[in-house]
Amino acid sequence: MKRKLQLLALVIVIFIFLLFVQDWQRWLLESLNIGITLTVYFIAIVIFLENRQPSRTITWLLVLVVFPVIGFIFYIVFGQSARKKRLFQKHAFIEDIEQFHEEPSMTVERSKLDNFDYHHRALMNLAQKLGAYPVSFATDTKILTNGEQTFSAILKAIRNAKHHIHIEYYIVRNDHIGNRIKNALIDKAQEGVMVRFMFDAVGSWRLSKSFIRELADAGVDIIPFFPVKLPVLNNKINFRNHRKIIVIDNEIGFIGGLNIGDEYLGRNKAYGFWRDTHLKVKGEGVQSLQLVFLQDWYYMTGHAIVDDVYLKPKRTGSIHRGAVQMIASSPYARWEEIKNIFFSMITSAKQSIWIASPYLIPDEDILSALKVAALSDIDVRILVPGHPDKKIVYYASRSYFPDLLEAGVRIFAYKEGFMHSKLIVVDHELASIGTANMDMRSFHLNFEVNAFLYKTESILDIVTDFIDDFENSNEIVQEDFNKRSILFRVIESTSRLLSPLL
Repeated sequence: MKRKLQLLALVIVIFIFLLFVQDWQRWLLESLNIGITLTVYFIAIVIFLENRQPSRTITWLLVLVVFPVIGFIFYIVFGQSARKKRLFQKHAFIEDIEQFHEEPSMTVERSKLDNFDYHHRALMNLAQKLGAYPVSFATDTKILTNGEQTFSAILKAIRNAKHHIHIEYYIVRNDHIGNRIKNALIDKAQEGVMVRFMFDAVGSWRLSKSFIRELADAGVDIIPFFPVKLPVLNNKINFRNHRKIIVIDNEIGFIGGLNIGDEYLGRNKAYGFWRDTHLKVKGEGVQSLQLVFLQDWYYMTGHAIVDDVYLKPKRTGSIHRGAVQMIASSPYARWEEIKNIFFSMITSAKQSIWIASPYLIPDEDILSALKVAALSDIDVRILVPGHPDKKIVYYASRSYFPDLLEAGVRIFAYKEGFMHSKLIVVDHELASIGTANMDMRSFHLNFEVNAFLYKTESILDIVTDFIDDFENSNEIVQEDFNKRSILFRVIESTSRLLSPLL
């Protein structure tokens, strides 16, 4: 309120001043022109000295030179690295929330690693160093291939909850499936189950106040992540919580690509069938998902939840040959955890790399790794949507096709609806499933979380789904793709120019 009053006072002072200035319109325009010019020069120097990736630096400088006013607004909202560090200082301070639990819950015994090759063990160590979440050998996983399977499993788990339900989603809609989940949560809250619900304020900006109020009135503790009051310029709008997490009684968890909305059940005619993948997790590995949720909850509320009932891991009762590891990434992270693990997976491949991503905008590291793998006669396949939901991103993705096809990468465009799965499988032994796309926004700007699977039975299910998806796709042939019109080439190149900002 104090800042708003100060801003209002400043506007009144400027207005009174202009009343006493002759030819004030010309004076105002000249002053704005000088101010914007000096500001753009200053911003350009700051960007240059920040030593960002060259492609991102050049893109920002080009936007500022060609469109100074628009570039200035975009930089204020999206581009301030120094402000980003201050913004996430509190979040980084609590990054190691495991410190609240006295004894580490999961340890890697040497004997359990004997089933894994050197490059598997190296990836586990890398992921643990980058993400700080341990490997679990006592976790069951189940692949959920579509919306029907996913929401049926989620509703069943919610109805069976005994102590608490934690939900964190990017998009929540006030529609049929949204209300089914809402009503199930209300029922559990009224039974005395503790329900905490966090939704992204931008991803769920259409979520009605009545939807939120019904949950709150029933006793659900519901909060938005990074609320943004538009049209005030605020760079929080660019850092979104793209995670989809459900944790129930610290025993069952869900993670994957599906948000809460009817389109994820194929009920939106514009998209048709929605091809997506989710993962049900049971046992020890759920604790890592719990910790991700509790960290985000603390960041938004200041309330640290450290009771054993939330932090003590629940084992499945059996030790598995395979392993599961949860990794979260965020805008404040130093090492770009998920991106670097993707890179390590790709470079470790000996036979095959299969990728599914609705938004394919790789940075130079990932792009080079994919091309080198294909040139080394590794079976590299990428599954992308055949039809767009976001046209700029769609055409930016297609601008990468010529280089990839020339290197020998096989690209498949899904034709049975909209493909939204976020998957990587390497050598049919390593896999990633979660919320992160193969794009710069997921790598650098969003809060994401992925499950990494090492020789689990679920990987074979992912491979089977991939084979079905390839059969339901059109393979993009280099000779045919090169025949596209000059108009599409221009659109693709223009979209790619903006890809470091997408």
